[in-house]
Amino acid sequence: MANDPTYSTEEFEAHLQYGQRVLGMDLGTKTIGLALSDMGRRIASPLETIKRKKFTIDTDRLLELCAQHQVCGLVLGLPLNMDGTEGPRAQATRAFARNLAQRTDIPITYWDERLSTAAVTRTLIEADRSRARRSELVDKMAASYILQGLLDRLQVGATSFFND
Repeated sequence: MANDPTYSTEEFEAHLQYGQRVLGMDLGTKTIGLALSDMGRRIASPLETIKRKKFTIDTDRLLELCAQHQVCGLVLGLPLNMDGTEGPRAQATRAFARNLAQRTDIPITYWDERLSTAAVTRTLIEADRSRARRSELVDKMAASYILQGLLDRLQVGATSFFND
């Protein structure tokens, strides 16, 4: 897309700094689920859920967490339709990324989030979590699921680099 400030996975990886973390985001209409990688960028862990208020307030909190945790990259879950096309939610996610990029120099990429919330909800049901507890956890766990997908992809890339 013409004025999309995000990077492909390969470009994103090239911008990451050694020993710093990546933050994953599951962007909803009412909340933003956040997850954080470890310093080695191998494991994603749920961080927190931001209750959405206004863009500036939401991103102030997001950028505060980025500074606090030494974040060098942001991964936004991109909610594609099951056939791979983009609907209104994907367009809203792209608009969020464009606006966020105006407030920070931290590189941003997307990760296909299809079925992430369903997978996390199924896991929470299997863990016998109550409906109230599931709604409290699902957003940040979905962000963790999204982030883990990207981290696994980065590890595959690193492994093939060292095996060549």
